[in-house]
Amino acid sequence: MGSFSIWHWLIVLVIVLLIFGTKKLRNMGGDLGGAVKGFKDGMKGEGEAPKPSGELAAKSGATIDGEVRDKQKS
Repeated sequence: MGSFSIWHWLIVLVIVLLIFGTKKLRNMGGDLGGAVKGFKDGMKGEGEAPKPSGELAAKSGATIDGEVRDKQKS
């Protein structure tokens, strides 16, 4: 009485598919996989050198965020 057979799990799977649908389950699986991959990359990246900034970034073609100010003639 305490264990589930394969038929119990198949019925549960069918009910879950009917409630959520395959597209929504696929999207949730992809989101979860992306989060796990990002976490692993973040854990690996602790010992890496920082990315170039300033003049080095400009030479490499990277985009630099900044603020544009208007010049006023006095």
